[in-house]
Amino acid sequence: MQNKHDVISNIMDNIRRVFQILNEQSQRIKQETGLTGPQLWAIRVIHEHGPINISDIAKRMYLHPTTVLGIIDRLEARGLVSRNRSKDDRRVIWLELTQDGKDLVQSVPEVVQGLLGARLEGVALNDLAEIDEGIGHLVKIFGVQEIPPKPMLSLEMNKTKRKADESPAGRR
Repeated sequence: MQNKHDVISNIMDNIRRVFQILNEQSQRIKQETGLTGPQLWAIRVIHEHGPINISDIAKRMYLHPTTVLGIIDRLEARGLVSRNRSKDDRRVIWLELTQDGKDLVQSVPEVVQGLLGARLEGVALNDLAEIDEGIGHLVKIFGVQEIPPKPMLSLEMNKTKRKADESPAGRR
């Protein structure tokens, strides 16, 4: 049986590992592309599922549509994404990569956020609930339950206000 000090040490080491991979990859992507991790992730989602609308990208990125809209605005300003109004329903805007966006996506690595989401999809629901509960405890330890989350290592703010009681960990 481990003692409390050893368990805390393991927790701290694992948190350090997560921050380390996020930070290293974010810096590498920024240096290579000039884009943030969430911007590159959005480009990958559009590449894999485009043409696609904002709400579908948001769902695939586990972000609020308003957050994704800000990301897309920056990508469009850089000439990597184009918006096209649907001929069937003028309210619907389809997003596609420009040729520059297509060229970029072929030469850059997958972002950690995308890998994390994809790998979590493959985890059993009971295990996901345990992970959620553990991370929920960490959030409570820090007292940051009311802070709106941002995409990892990004300036883009996730506009959704998530309450602790909306997650499986918060319902326990």
